[in-house]
Amino acid sequence: MPKLTAMQVRNLKEPGRFSDGNGLFYEIIKTGIKRWMYRYKIVGKSGIYIIGRYPELSLEQARKKHREARDLVKEGLSPARARRAKKQENVAKEEQEKERRNNSFKFVAVEWIDTQKDRWSNDHANAVLTTLRRDAFPVIGDVAIDIITPPDVLKILRSIEKRGALEIARKVLQRMNAVFRYAVQTGKATYNPAADMQGVLKSKLVEHMPAVFDKDLAKLLRDITANNKMLTITKLALQFTALTACRSGEVRNARWSEMDMQTKEWHIPAERMKMRRPHIVPLSHQAVAILERSGNLFGTDGLVFPSARDFDKPMSDNAMSKALRDMGYKGKATPHGFRSSFSSMAHESNKFPSEVIEKALAHEEKNKIKGAYNRAEYLEQRRDLLQWWGDMLQRIEYETKETGSGVVKENENAANCLSNLPSY
Repeated sequence: MPKLTAMQVRNLKEPGRFSDGNGLFYEIIKTGIKRWMYRYKIVGKSGIYIIGRYPELSLEQARKKHREARDLVKEGLSPARARRAKKQENVAKEEQEKERRNNSFKFVAVEWIDTQKDRWSNDHANAVLTTLRRDAFPVIGDVAIDIITPPDVLKILRSIEKRGALEIARKVLQRMNAVFRYAVQTGKATYNPAADMQGVLKSKLVEHMPAVFDKDLAKLLRDITANNKMLTITKLALQFTALTACRSGEVRNARWSEMDMQTKEWHIPAERMKMRRPHIVPLSHQAVAILERSGNLFGTDGLVFPSARDFDKPMSDNAMSKALRDMGYKGKATPHGFRSSFSSMAHESNKFPSEVIEKALAHEEKNKIKGAYNRAEYLEQRRDLLQWWGDMLQRIEYETKETGSGVVKENENAANCLSNLPSY
C-alpha cells in the first residue's frame, strides 16, 4: 500500500484508520480527534502506542517518532513505558533544578532583601540589590548557597579591588555576609563563608566615603557657588544636602508637602528613610533660604529639587555626584560625604551630645528599646545643632582662603554663596 502524503492527511475528514506502513496509522475518531498511532508486537504481544495528535504533529514528525518507537520495540522495550519513564525523569530534573534555583545565592539574596523591605526605603533596597547583581551574581548567583566557599567570596572581592572600587568591595562583603547569615538562619546553609573574610580587605576599605573638612570643606562650598556650568537646581540641592546632612536620596525626593515653613521643619515619611522610620529635620535659616530660592525659581508644588528635564520627576541619583566629579572632586568628595563632614566636625566641637548628633543623622539606635522613642526625640537640641552647622558653613565659606603669601582675603564670590543668605 502506498504511503500517505501530507495532502492526503490534510484532506481526510471521515473517521477511520489510514496506514502509512510499518504499523504507523493516521486515525480520525468520531469525536473529530485526529492522531498518529503505532501498532506493534513484543514477544508475540500486540500493543498500541499513541504517538501524538494532528496537526500538532505533522506527517514528517510522526514518521520520525515512529522510527524512534520501532527502534525501542526491536530492543524489546515498550514505547509507552519509555515515554512515561522519560517524562518522570524530566519531572525529577525540573524539581531538582527548581530546588537548585531556590537554594542559589541569587534566590536567597533576593529573598533576604524582600524580608528587609519593611525596614528599608525602596532606594536602599534597590541599591543593595544593584551591588549584588553587578558584582556577586555573575560569579556565585547560580551556585547553591551551601557549597560556596571562602575562596569564592574572596574572588569577588579581589575583582572589585582591581578596579579600585574599595568602598564597593566593603559594601559587597557586608551584604554577602548578611545573605549567608540569613541562609544559615533559615536552614538553607550551615556555614557562612563571608564570615571568614575579616581582615582580608585593604584597610582603606573601612574608611568613610570621600569627605572634606574645615578649610577643604570651605573651598568645596566656594567652588560649588562659583561654578557657572552647574545647573542651578543641582547647586541648590548640593547646598541643601550640605546644610541638612541628609542622604542624597532623601534630598532628591523631597516634596514641598513635607516642608513646614512655619515651624521650619522637614518631615520625611518612613517609606523614604533608609531604616523605614519617619524623621524630622529642623531647618536652619540657611536651609530655609535655599528652599525659598528653589520655590521662587521652580515653584512650590511637587518636588523641591526636580529634574531639569522633567519637573514631575526627581533629579537622577547621579546628578549631584557627577557635578562634584566634574568640578575635580572625584575621589575627594561626594554628596554623602557631607554627612561625614557634619558628624566629625560636630563631634569635635564638643558642643553637642553624641546621641543628638546621631539622631540628626537618623542613625538607628542600637538599643532597640531606647530607639523606640518617637521621631521628635532631641528635636530642640537638633534644631540648635543644625543652626550651628548652618552658621558654620556660612561663616567658613565666606571667611576665605589663604593666599600663597599667607594673607587672608575675602571670598570673591561672597555675593552668591551661603554667607549671602538672609539673616533670620
